[in-house]
Amino acid sequence: MLTISIDPILFSIGHFHLRWYSLIVTAAMFIGVWIAMREAGRKGFNTEDVANSLLWVVIAGLIGARVFHVIDHWPDEYAANPIRALYIWEGGLAIWGGVIGGLIAAAILARVQHWGLPRLLDALVPGVVLGQAIGRIACIITGDAVGKPTDGPFGFAYTSPDAMVPQLGVYYTPTPVYEILMNLSIFALLWSLRKKNLPDGVLTLIYLVLYSSMRFFIAFTSSYKVIAMGLNQAQIISVLVFAVSLPLLAITTLKFRQSYMKV
Repeated sequence: MLTISIDPILFSIGHFHLRWYSLIVTAAMFIGVWIAMREAGRKGFNTEDVANSLLWVVIAGLIGARVFHVIDHWPDEYAANPIRALYIWEGGLAIWGGVIGGLIAAAILARVQHWGLPRLLDALVPGVVLGQAIGRIACIITGDAVGKPTDGPFGFAYTSPDAMVPQLGVYYTPTPVYEILMNLSIFALLWSLRKKNLPDGVLTLIYLVLYSSMRFFIAFTSSYKVIAMGLNQAQIISVLVFAVSLPLLAITTLKFRQSYMKV
């Protein structure tokens, strides 16, 4: 059991607050983009064109992440003060919203630029999942994604009045830690497979299958609001993504093997 006494606000100048959340999420985005650029160049994309386009993918991902979070927490956090929905620097990003927003932007850009979408996504996805792991460190400091109260053996309690937890001094399940470990394990696998002779799109589908299945079970430790059938927003989306991506992975892999055997 650990007590976190770090103030989520790094320093203040008048009404301006620099928060750990903003700093860490920004670092996560830069590292993710750097890896994506490296992989895009290795896969034959024009890195300058990709660099210009990635800004829109990042923006779309942030908008999607914020929108999904606000929808999920509207009654208890934002209904009374809707302007707070714009305070993204305080914390509160739904990862599935970020993934879906980024996917939509990538699909549009691939069509405009005449890029192969599966190949482009395979270049982006290792950076995406590593960025997710780094970004969750911000949640540990802010306390905005902790799980249910726990008696141990592993839990976080917060002492800073700026922490976004229901109650100070109470130990909560460290859901962000589990998600960090999940994301790092997926990144390690994708990084080891990225130079293998795999058909375009397989890396992305592997990410979606693993992330959706693992996130489904980790989300049971979270304190997210139940929406239907005893499941929260993250779990429902995980089920839908898994149901689509697993058959696509099987079909893509089978077609590749069949074509390889014919050669």
